[in-house]
Amino acid sequence: MNEPYASGSPAGSTPPPPPAPSASPAPPAPPAPPAPPAAPATRAEASAAQPAPPASPSASTRSEAPSDAELRRAGAVLKTVSDAYSAKMVGQERLRTSLLISLIAGGHILLESVPGLAKTTAASTLADTVKARFKRIQCTPDLLPSDITGNQIYDAATGSFRTVLGPVHANFVLLDEINRSSAKTQSAMLEAMQEHQTTIGGEIHPLPKPFLVIATQNPIEQEGTYELPEAQMDRFLLKEIVEYPSPADEFEILGRIDSGVLDPERHVESAISLDDVRMLQDVAARIYVDPAIRNYIVSIAYVTRNPAPYIGEERARYIKYGASPRASIAFLQAARALALINGRGHVLPEDIRSLRHLVLRHRVLLTFEADAEGIRSEEIIDQIFGAVPTP
Repeated sequence: MNEPYASGSPAGSTPPPPPAPSASPAPPAPPAPPAPPAAPATRAEASAAQPAPPASPSASTRSEAPSDAELRRAGAVLKTVSDAYSAKMVGQERLRTSLLISLIAGGHILLESVPGLAKTTAASTLADTVKARFKRIQCTPDLLPSDITGNQIYDAATGSFRTVLGPVHANFVLLDEINRSSAKTQSAMLEAMQEHQTTIGGEIHPLPKPFLVIATQNPIEQEGTYELPEAQMDRFLLKEIVEYPSPADEFEILGRIDSGVLDPERHVESAISLDDVRMLQDVAARIYVDPAIRNYIVSIAYVTRNPAPYIGEERARYIKYGASPRASIAFLQAARALALINGRGHVLPEDIRSLRHLVLRHRVLLTFEADAEGIRSEEIIDQIFGAVPTP
C-alpha cells in the first residue's frame, strides 16, 4: 500500500525557496560502492559542459520562481477542481491527487484495480471539470489502430482521399480497459503519448494542448487481454493502484444513491478552462528543485539499475530491468506538481518518497521468479529507497 502523499505546507503559506548552494553538494552515497554519479551542482557547471541553447523570449520568465500571488491563484484553481471532483466522487483522495498530478505535470496515467472501483468515473469526472474536448475509447480485441488515430477515406464526390481524425485528437482521452486491445492497437498510442502527434497517410497531425491520456485496466481478468508492452508502460507518468473504499466511504456512497445525488447520468459542470490548466502547468514548471533533490533522484534511478551492492544479491536477483531516464524525468515533473498541490514553491525530499510507487512500480520490472514467489515491485522499491540516504 502506498504511503499517503506528503501534505507539506498548507496552501497560501509558502516559505521562500532555499537558496542555491554555492558549492557542489556531496552526492547521496548509498551504503556500498559504486556510488551513483553526481548531477551538476549548479546551472553554471551544467551550461559549461555543453553549448548554451539559443535564448528564447520565455527563458527568463520560466527561470523565475512562482510568486506568492501565482501560488495562491493556482491553489484557488485546484480547490475549484477538487470541489467539483468531490461532488461526484466519494473518497478516493489518493486517486484524485494522482489525477491532478498528471494534469499539472502534463503526463499520462494508468489506473489499475478490480472492477467496480470507479476508475472510469474518476477519469470522466476529471475531464468534466475542465471545459475541454473529452473522448472515451472502449478498448476491445478487434479495435484497430485507425479506430484510435484516424484514417483516410475516399470521397467519391471529389475523387480524392480526405483525412478523418480519430478520437485520440482530444484534450482528455480515456482508454477504458486498455489491456483488452491488441498489441498492434496499443502501439498506435506510442507516437501520440510521446510526440503528441499522429501520422495518417504520411501526414503529421498535432494533438491539442494540453493532452492527457487516462488508461484503465483490470488485473484479474486474463481471458481476452493483452499485457501492455514495456515501451508503452514507460510512457505513463504514473501508475495508480485503486483500492477498495473504506466502510465509511461505502456507507456514504449508499446514502448518496438513495438521495439521488450519485446519478450515473449526471455530469459535473465545467469548473475551469484550458487556460487555467495551462497556468497550472506553467507555475509548476517553475517550482524550485534544489540540486540535492536532483542528486537524490539520479541516485535512486542508478540503484534500480545496479541494485546488488545496495540491497544485496538475494533481493537484486528479482529485478529484471531498472528504471529508464523517463523515471527521473517523471520524479522531477510529478514532484513539482505535488509541491504546487500542497501550496509550496519548492520540492521537498518527502515529495520524492511519496511518489516512489507511482513512478517506479511500472518501470522496475521484476523477474518471473519474483512473481512466482509473490514478491511485489513495491517491496523492492521500498528497499531501494531505504538504501539511498534522504538529503
